Amino acid sequence: MITLFELSLLSWIVIIFCAMLIGFTKTGIASLGIFVVTILMFIFPAKASVGILLPMLIVGDIFAVIYYRRKVVWRYLFSLVPWVLVGIASGYLLLDVINSEQLKPLIGALVLILITLHVLRDRLGDRFTKMLPKSKVFTVVMGALAGFTTMIGNAAGGIMSIYLLMKQLPKQEFIGTAAWFFLFVNLIKVPLYIQLDLITFDSMLFNLKLIPAIVVGAIIGIRLLPYIPQKVFQALILIFSAIGGLRLLIG
Repeated sequence: MITLFELSLLSWIVIIFCAMLIGFTKTGIASLGIFVVTILMFIFPAKASVGILLPMLIVGDIFAVIYYRRKVVWRYLFSLVPWVLVGIASGYLLLDVINSEQLKPLIGALVLILITLHVLRDRLGDRFTKMLPKSKVFTVVMGALAGFTTMIGNAAGGIMSIYLLMKQLPKQEFIGTAAWFFLFVNLIKVPLYIQLDLITFDSMLFNLKLIPAIVVGAIIGIRLLPYIPQKVFQALILIFSAIGGLRLLIG
């Protein structure tokens, strides 16, 4: 792993910006998180970046859960839990033997497929909307994909965004439900990442330095969210998810 002393001034500026984006993505535009995943992979080796990112995400999750603690639709989370755990277990097994860099195109393809699914829903009308979100298969697939992608690359933001958009949640319920979901799965991942040597004492010290930037980003997200119209909010999520998915797909 690159040490703090090897980081250039430009790298520090980019990392601090990413930390602010993490805070903002937890309380504002959820799918911006895919940018942070890809940007950090330019600064750190792929697997090291995954371990560095997780504690930063948890700080943002805690902040978002505290603020949006009453804006959560629990039934959408409880139905996902068993399948998310299956996905996390699968991701853990693969991450132990496969370089996460090899899995980036797969994650990107999955995000783009889900965006296409959402666009088709709008085109096909009410029948598609009513049938798919209530489908058991839909919940199983989304839960497993979310667990798998969050384990191997902290990249479930796009998948969960599409899932929650399918449920047609208002902005605050969208953010609150996503916040509880990611706090749950990210805490589960901590001991697994430690066992895989992705989180170390040095990486934790590095994370501590970035907490103020994460909090600033979270506050900005809270302040801006009420001013973003619902349709614009949904469009931004789809656009940023698509850009992030393409970036992962083409490497």
